[in-house]
Amino acid sequence: MLTKRVKSRIISEHKKHEKDTGSAQVQIAMLSRRIEELSAHLKKNPKDNHSRRGLLKMVSQRRRLLAYLKKRESIAYEKLVKKLDLKK
Repeated sequence: MLTKRVKSRIISEHKKHEKDTGSAQVQIAMLSRRIEELSAHLKKNPKDNHSRRGLLKMVSQRRRLLAYLKKRESIAYEKLVKKLDLKK
C-alpha cells in the first residue's frame, strides 16, 4: 500500500501543472509503483491468487493508459517510459 508521503512524491515528480493529480502520467506512475510492490509480495507468497488477479488488473489498466498517452502525447509517452524504465 502506498503511503501519503510516497503518493505525494510520485505526484510531484510527474504532474503537468500545479493542481494535477489525475493525468495519465500520474496514474501510470502510481500504478507502476503499486505493481512493483505487489510483485514483490507475490514472490514471497506465490499461492496468493486473489492478489495475482489484482496485479493483472493493474497491469492491464497501465497498458491501456500507456496506449492512450502514446496516441495523444507521444513525446510525453517516450519520456515517461524512459523515466519509469518500462518496456515499450
